[in-house]
Amino acid sequence: MRLIPGTLLCAFGLLFASACEPAGRESDSYGTTAAARPNIVFVMLDDVRYDDVIDHPFVELPHLARLLREGASFERFYTSAPLCSPSRAVFLTGQYPLRNGIVDNGERAELSHQIVTFPRLLHEAGYHTGFFGKWHMGHEDDTPRPGFDRWVSFVGQGVYFDPEMNIDGQLLKAEGYMTDLLVAHAVEFIAAAPPDAPFLAYIAHKAVHPETHPNNVRTFPSAPGDEHLWHGAELPRDPSWRAPTDDKPALDRPVEFDDPRSPAGGLPDEDVFGRLRMLAAVDRGLGQLIEALEARSVLDETLFVVTSDQGFFYGEFGLAQERRLAYEPSIHIPLIVRYPGEVQAGSRPRALASNVDIAPTMLELGGAPTPEGLDGVSLLPALRDPTRAGRAAVLIEYYTDAVFLRLQNMGYKAVRTERYKYVRYEDLDGMDEVYDLDTDPFELVNLWPDRLPAGVLEELTRRLDAELAGPG
Repeated sequence: MRLIPGTLLCAFGLLFASACEPAGRESDSYGTTAAARPNIVFVMLDDVRYDDVIDHPFVELPHLARLLREGASFERFYTSAPLCSPSRAVFLTGQYPLRNGIVDNGERAELSHQIVTFPRLLHEAGYHTGFFGKWHMGHEDDTPRPGFDRWVSFVGQGVYFDPEMNIDGQLLKAEGYMTDLLVAHAVEFIAAAPPDAPFLAYIAHKAVHPETHPNNVRTFPSAPGDEHLWHGAELPRDPSWRAPTDDKPALDRPVEFDDPRSPAGGLPDEDVFGRLRMLAAVDRGLGQLIEALEARSVLDETLFVVTSDQGFFYGEFGLAQERRLAYEPSIHIPLIVRYPGEVQAGSRPRALASNVDIAPTMLELGGAPTPEGLDGVSLLPALRDPTRAGRAAVLIEYYTDAVFLRLQNMGYKAVRTERYKYVRYEDLDGMDEVYDLDTDPFELVNLWPDRLPAGVLEELTRRLDAELAGPG
């Protein structure tokens, strides 16, 4: 823990208010107190939907619940790229895929060594940095990326049990469950971080991504002891579950469902329960990270973030195992931020925000220069004032691939505003989609092209083109 004179004065009982603020803190123009350069614990989940962890009817995650009580949970936070590699690059760079170049899950190892990430910039500004988990920009390259003092990763998606891990450039066979192993390394990093510099621990979990087996069979293995959690509970279903796709011509195209990764009708219930049970290990890990910060007396001097790369379909419009499309279950993700002094406990910011906004937020709080040309904007104003409006529009991109039969030739550019969502398919003529999310939050009625109020489609087109054009 960093000691400043105020700490010593308080220890000797000299009751001067200005001297007795928490260690390492200073007042700002907003009248709050916050660490001048906070430590950062950034936890990235994989394929976790907003409603998997926020206001779920039966999933109990006590440590996440504590972060929610003591921090902020954004109600309208979205991924700009609902696919693993592109979304992770957006988080790290503050740029949309069309500008950072990580547009798909293809072989992007070389480029991922070159992109300028916020951990790299914080490292250059004096942060002690560690990366723990799934990098997933490069299928066979798990070597350390620039900007990290500590590196614990694995090839591609990795495996859940007894994985081979790249630890600071050396390949080592580990024993145990992946979620537990990553947290253990991060806890060790926090405990050993030098006292004269702030630290960043970036934990990118494999959970709750499916485990892929031969013949493309996928499972969701929970940690030992969690296999029967919430047995017998009733899964929530919203009106879009198995809803007809008559007015979604892109989605309604006939296909042969012979891909086990995309079963017709939706994800089997046991797979949904498997995903939710995997969150139990994630939550225990959050508790261990909190304990590690408390052991160093730096919990309240630490910016603690929990989010996800994208969501997942459970059967909405008959979709299963996919993300990729711009419907809410795929793009609406959690963002939970705990940081006393800057973040109001228990708040639910309404600002429309995107993962492209994370990098500039981390750089501003970390006191590092923000590069020109970022698509994102800092979320600090919305964290300080939960009623504050956010960005006018969020861009969502997907570049088509042939992995899922249902999604062939469905590359798109989409924009989500305060009220509407417009999806413009790049390779499919006459199949665009527009939804009024105020009156139709489950996207059941496609208003494109002629059921919209006058001028709305033109305005949405203008906003989409403006986001694609970039800052300035």
